[in-house]
Amino acid sequence: MTTTTEFSRPGPESGTPMPVKRKRPRVPGWLRGVIWAVVAIAVMSTASYATGVSALTSSNTASTALRLALPILLCALGGLWAERVGVINIGLEGMMILGTWGAAWGAYYGGAWVGLLAAIGFGALGGLLHAVATVTFNVNHIVSGVAINLLGLGVAKYLANLIFEPLSGNPRQSPPVPKFDTYSAAGLSDWLGSLENQQRVGLSDVAGILRGLVTGVAPLTMIAIVLIPVSYWILWRTRFGLRLRSCGENPVAAESLGVNVYRYKYVGVLISGGFAGMGGASLVLLKGGADYLENQTNGRGYIGLAAMIFGNWRPGGLLGGAALFGYSDGLQLAGGGDAVLALLYGAVILLAIIVIVQLIRKRWLAAALGVVGAGILYAIYWTNDTLPSDLIPYTAHFVTLIVLAVASQRLRPPKADGAQYRRGEGD
Repeated sequence: MTTTTEFSRPGPESGTPMPVKRKRPRVPGWLRGVIWAVVAIAVMSTASYATGVSALTSSNTASTALRLALPILLCALGGLWAERVGVINIGLEGMMILGTWGAAWGAYYGGAWVGLLAAIGFGALGGLLHAVATVTFNVNHIVSGVAINLLGLGVAKYLANLIFEPLSGNPRQSPPVPKFDTYSAAGLSDWLGSLENQQRVGLSDVAGILRGLVTGVAPLTMIAIVLIPVSYWILWRTRFGLRLRSCGENPVAAESLGVNVYRYKYVGVLISGGFAGMGGASLVLLKGGADYLENQTNGRGYIGLAAMIFGNWRPGGLLGGAALFGYSDGLQLAGGGDAVLALLYGAVILLAIIVIVQLIRKRWLAAALGVVGAGILYAIYWTNDTLPSDLIPYTAHFVTLIVLAVASQRLRPPKADGAQYRRGEGD
């Protein structure tokens, strides 16, 4: 779309109207997400063809990535609800740990759905403790979050010793628990499978990714996906959401307009803990995952927080972040070191595209940095036949650090995020 002009301002001298540039309309967020998804699939398809590593776009990788992205997505949603109300929640890891234990305990005695409810309850309990500390007693949010993480780990370990050891004989593991059933789009899955097996460039890659997303899907996965647009609608399209977000932007102004800031902060952090507990349940109650294990979360709560930051505190953005981290984690499980090395080749292609875009925009420094980054990644790819096995399990963690470093320049958190607030400060 070309830039249009209109004459509306008088000139400095004879009153002659001066042209005023009208800003180009911004691309809608959902359309940007679709464009990035298409670009990512095209890059991975090209890398798969160039390197001969089919795992980059296989249905097995996509299915594994979906399962591994689920706890990250739910933790990121939890972080979104807390930080939009002005409370930094790095205690997501501890709330998630409580959710894993609650899911195993509830599922053992009442089935998978009871386990999910128990996980939400235990996660919300961790959120309640965080809210009491940060909202009522004005404790530093980071200190409280660290305490919640330590407390969650200790409580789960104590309860596992108390309840699971007599049942399983192992204080660090629960007995086998019921899992959620999975569902597949049978006809569509078979058709996509035939396309994937034909090994056509581009077409088979798309078919493999789509097949992995519609095969063996659990109800909890469907619920998590639905929660993305629901969260957006509540937070950005309802009066309740407007009031909640106002507490994270300017609580003093919100209080002056009659908003009960404390109440909204408690609600936001409780919902945050519930979502983190659901993330813990996804590690226990999905087929293909283990039963409750000590340290089962393995830092996924922190990665969920990183996905939320990468997504710029927006539901659609954090969905992309969770997909990225889940994919990188699923790829190393499905394809091993060769697949992760091929992912570096794909990253080189993506950086080349970004460099071209930056050159068109005349952002020379960003383009130069992109060239340097692409050169380093390509050198690693060219000089190695595979990556060290000790580093491969940390693929998602490396991706987290790199993505946050790249995306840090465009982030805009809520203005009062982490700020201490006391009722009546505006009087």
